[in-house]
Amino acid sequence: MTIRTNPLSRRGVIAGGTALLGIGASTPALADAKRQALVNDALAAAQRVLDSNEFPDAPNQLKRARAVLILPSFAQAAFLIGGAGGRGVLMARYGAGDWGYPAFMTMGSGSLGLQIGGRVQEILLIVLTDKGLNALLDSRFKFGAEGGVTVINAGVGIAGATTGAVGADIVAYSKASGLFLGGALEGSYLEPDNDWNALYYGQGARGRDIVMDRRYTNPGANGLRQYLARY
Repeated sequence: MTIRTNPLSRRGVIAGGTALLGIGASTPALADAKRQALVNDALAAAQRVLDSNEFPDAPNQLKRARAVLILPSFAQAAFLIGGAGGRGVLMARYGAGDWGYPAFMTMGSGSLGLQIGGRVQEILLIVLTDKGLNALLDSRFKFGAEGGVTVINAGVGIAGATTGAVGADIVAYSKASGLFLGGALEGSYLEPDNDWNALYYGQGARGRDIVMDRRYTNPGANGLRQYLARY
């Protein structure tokens, strides 16, 4: 007995199977709510800093930036022994209006001394040179300890940000809520968070692959990229 099959049905099964495979391959990145929330928070933080009258120099410096690192929430708390932590995203610019996809970074610190209080900061690091960008990607970057990399703090209330930033590799802008007596950005460290990178982009995604080699994409970051493209 000969069994006939409908070729259209076979094509439909194959096409349906291919579509399902495609959905399965992209679902981990698109459905990763925790990582996506941080990207969304980074967009909101960038808007608050760059659209604020408190930081008139920041938009102009971003226009000549090599990269930017946005930390939406860097929390510090201390009673004699200090500690801090937060996550952010690092993005490189390849030309006018062309920003790459974000790599996740972890920032932390620990310190001893007379400190009391707590605060939460939004931090925007404008990376002006390739040297500064490579320092952030190569290993754990520690503020105040990296030879040859100049970081200028241009936060609220610090005068002469434009003048002081001449020759700097990285310029740091920060908005803080709360009171913290003692402690500073110096001594804090930054390093790629490749566990989060893999969860957002797929297995094997690393900071340098995302930022420098442009090997990974995720449409969830397009809103942030489009906002930065204004600069």
